[in-house]
Amino acid sequence: MAGILVADTLQDGAGNSTAMDNAIYGSAKAWVQFGVSGSVCTINASYNVSSVTYVGSGNYTINYTNAFADTHYSASGITNQNNYNAYMCLQTLNTSSTTVIVRNAANNAYVDN
Repeated sequence: MAGILVADTLQDGAGNSTAMDNAIYGSAKAWVQFGVSGSVCTINASYNVSSVTYVGSGNYTINYTNAFADTHYSASGITNQNNYNAYMCLQTLNTSSTTVIVRNAANNAYVDN
């Protein structure tokens, strides 16, 4: 049975509240924390991400469970490498996925973690 919830304010059990616009428009629509071993990507935690595809060394596609309405969205990311400094760049933004690349900051080579 489908229903409709109509509310102006969302409140938790402790009495903290926020306008519904914050819940609808101000929340992350997708996020993921994943690791890579060889060419296998393992999702450790996520929201609205169905899978992470290994495209090649340092190149990954994050696939969304529910696609965005258009490609006018913002995405950001960070990377943690134990042995060297690395950085992550967004390569493509699609409605159903985002492709990111990870490079070694010292020599600009594509790297896995």
